Formats: sequence, structure tokens, C-alpha cells
Amino acid sequence: MSNTHLDVVGIGSMAVDRVHRAARILQGGEKGMLSDVDGAGPVRLYVGGVVLNHLGWATILGVRTGICGRQADDDVGRFLRAAMARTGIEAHIHIEPGGAPSTIAEIFVDDSGERSIYMAPGATREVSAEHVRAVHASFIERAQTFSTEISQLPLDATLEALRIARRAGALTVVDFDVPPSDAVATLGDETTLTAVLEAAQILKPAKIAGRELFPELAGDPLALARAIRERYGNEVVVVTDGEAGCAISSDEFEGALPGYVTKAVDTTGAGDAFLGGLLAGRHHGLGWEDACRLANASGAACVEQLGAFPEDPASARARVQSFYSGTPLDLGPPPGIPDEDDAGAARRVLEVTARELTELAARHDGKALLAAARLIEAARAAGGRVHVTGLGKPEHVSRYAASLLSSTGTPATFLHTTEAAHGSLGQVLPGDAVVALSNSGTTRETLELARLLADQGVGIIAVTGDPDSPLAEAADVALDAAVGQEGGPLELAPRASVAAEVAVLAALSALLQDRSGFGRNDYAARHPEGALGDRARSESRRR
Repeated sequence: MSNTHLDVVGIGSMAVDRVHRAARILQGGEKGMLSDVDGAGPVRLYVGGVVLNHLGWATILGVRTGICGRQADDDVGRFLRAAMARTGIEAHIHIEPGGAPSTIAEIFVDDSGERSIYMAPGATREVSAEHVRAVHASFIERAQTFSTEISQLPLDATLEALRIARRAGALTVVDFDVPPSDAVATLGDETTLTAVLEAAQILKPAKIAGRELFPELAGDPLALARAIRERYGNEVVVVTDGEAGCAISSDEFEGALPGYVTKAVDTTGAGDAFLGGLLAGRHHGLGWEDACRLANASGAACVEQLGAFPEDPASARARVQSFYSGTPLDLGPPPGIPDEDDAGAARRVLEVTARELTELAARHDGKALLAAARLIEAARAAGGRVHVTGLGKPEHVSRYAASLLSSTGTPATFLHTTEAAHGSLGQVLPGDAVVALSNSGTTRETLELARLLADQGVGIIAVTGDPDSPLAEAADVALDAAVGQEGGPLELAPRASVAAEVAVLAALSALLQDRSGFGRNDYAARHPEGALGDRARSESRRR
């Protein structure tokens, strides 16, 4: 790990937000229908968590950031770590085998952009003061500014992290995101909560937290900021007030600053983005008034998107700049946003593909693959043959699959999808088996071929990214090869989906090979030349 300083280091919640869309937020005892989330069905996964969110927004605004804490070696943790890597957030993550799962949040967003959030802290809740001292102290000491939260992290761990940062000379920042009664009930005790608030040089309470401390001041954010600052001795207190903006109390400036007018799509994480903008403003030398303007601009940019994290750094950064109306500033080159010479786009394809294949493997319980293997075995036992077909990119995958099957004990031939209707259909006889590939499951030529094959009594195995597609319905067996993202700059060209099709067909070939008893001698006989054949013969002799 590098020993260089980081502008901001944080510890606290890192979560996958499972976002649902509904017409309105329901009350107890009510029922309602969910809508599609941005075309991805009733639920979509987003990067989230109070600390990870505000570090993400600070990062795209030119701040060198790092984050520490606990996660599990699970799909959620890998999803979050990939986001940190591609955004440019240095991660110091402790993964405890057998520990609690990584943090998730269930978020319901209504048509006005309002939301309700249910959090499952998981691994974040397992961070203790001793864990912070033993695992993360040296990372925290690299911070020029140290940021944490009162939301999901236990209060004793929060306090210990703040003390380490103060001893190292870092400026300390606390995002007070939940009401004090919730913090005491779920995160620690009142004495520790008070100590955490007093250890914050900069305190950013959400209005919901501040008004529980001073209910008589709930309607006056500036008076609330003054009262909180006086009680806890903070250098600066900034109270966020939703679309109304914020109020700040400091020696340099006191006042209320209006928010920027925009249409909210999702208010989740607006306060997190606000803090990221505030930290970026101070890092770039802005006074408190202009830093709050940049913070308000970040909050406004955040509510225009679904999800709380800046998933598209370049556009999020540009939107913040379009709102900001303070002293002009040069944000410099943002970490994590690839330039022409950066390999960021290439790295993202690898990260997305790895994540999609992991999720694909988790979804497969082996039943569909076994059904496909049995269909092929039955066809061959009756004297039938195996064919593989696909159009476009799946054509190339089909040729590979036919070759792989043939080399591992299941003779197969490639069937050209469009030429089948012009005579090549003659290579298929009743009783044969055909593996048909289509990511969408709606490719017209492939569907027409499937209809012709079904009319001839041919068994059909579909490999598709949509298990409910017309191709899947037309097939005897459908194999799931779905991906949520392709990984490329436009999210159009097949990348992860091709890898998924290859992986599913490779799995099917391995199952057929294992069930047939195809061994090293058989492999060597089919590979009379080349390194693999030599290796098979060599290993056979040693055995």
C-alpha cells in the first residue's frame, strides 16, 4: 500500500442499493405495483452507502480519495470494489471469511423522486474500535481530511477512527445522517454519540437529525446550525435542507444558501453528494459560502439521476459545473475518469464481465444444463446428430461451440442460420438436436429457423439472455446467459453477453464430457498435433 497522502479518507457505509420504482410510497397495510427501473425490470442495483457516495462525488470533482472498512467476498462486495476501482477511489477493504455479508439497502422511489430506505448493514456493523486500530489506522493516517458517518457504522468504531485522524493532524468531518434516537438505539450509547459529535471539526447533520436535537428550531435551519455548533463545539456546522438548500454556521460565514432548481428523479443520496461537493470545494480553496454553492450543485446533479453514486463521472461532473454559480474554479483532471491514453474503458469491460459471469454462475443450479445434456444424449443414442446455430456475434460463438463439443466427445457441426432456409436445413434430420443462440431471444432469422426445426421434430436448446423470450419459449430447454451490462462505452456492442454464451456452452460441453467418460486418451486421439495433444499423451503415459 502506498504511503502517499490522500486528500480525503473515509470509513463507513458502502452498500449496494437495490432500487425499486413505485407510483407512491406505501403506508402500513397497503399494497402497490412496482414499475420498471430504468428499463431493467422491477429492481436495479446501484452503488451506494453514505461514505462511498460522498467520496464518489468528491473524486469526480478532482479530489484524491480513499475508503476503508469491512466487506464480504460476495457479489455485493465485488460489485462495490469494482466501482471504487473504476472511479479512482483507493480501497483498503478487510474481507473476513465467514463474516457478515456486504451491506445492502432496499430503496423505494416514487414518481415525485421521494424515497424510503431500508438498510441491512451487514459487514459495516461488524467494524469495531479494535478493528479500526488493528487494520485501518495506517490508512486513516494518510488523510489530510478524514470523513465518517453516523448512519451504519458502530459509534465506538466511528469515535476511534476520528481520534486516530485527529492525532495524525487530519481535519475531521462527520455526516450525521440519522436521528439521534436511532443512532443510540442501533449504533451505540448516548455518551459515545456525544463524543463523536464533539470530535467533528466539520459536522453535517441532515435536517431530520438536527430537528430532534432542537425541535423548537426545526423550521429555521440557520438557527439550528448555530445551536448545534454551540452545543458540540464544532468549527463548522452545515445543515442540509433538501431542495431548499443549506444553512452554515462558521467563523468565516453564516447564512442560508438556496438550492438549485431542478426536477428530482430520485432524492436518494442528495445529502451524500452535497458533502462530496463541500469537501471538493474546500480542497480547491473555496471559502465556505462558495463551497456550499458547489455542495448544493452536487446535490442537484445527484437528484436528476437514479442512484446516489456518480456512475457516469464525466456527465455528473459536467452537470455539477453547469449548476455551480460561485467563484470560478479549475477542478483539474478528475481521478478515475479515463482520458484518451487511459485504459479505464478496457479495465471496466474486464470488471463488468467478471462480475456478470460470477452472477451467472450463482444463478445456475445445474438443472437446465443437465436437461440440455440429456436431450443431446438422447438424440445421439437414437442416431441423431448435434448442430449449433446463431446469427451475428452468436454465429462466431456457435462455430467455437461446435468445435469445442467435437473435441471433447460430442461431435457437432455449425448450422448457418440464414442459409438453412436456402437448402442448408437439409443437414438436419428428425431426431437431431440443435443448440440455438440469441442474446435477445428475438432474432427474426433464428426464430424462423426454430419454427422450421420444431416442424421437423428436432430437439432445440436455446442459449439466450432472456429466459422469457420467444426463442426460450420455442425451445425444449432454455439456458440462461443473461447479463445486466456489456461493459463497453455505449453499452451496446456484445461483450459480457458473448462471454456469458461462451461460458454456458463451455459448461454444457464439460458436463457432456464428464457424463460420457471421455478421458485423456480420447482427447489425445482427437488432437494428434499441437501442445494440448502432446500434453494429453504425456499425462496419459504418467498415469
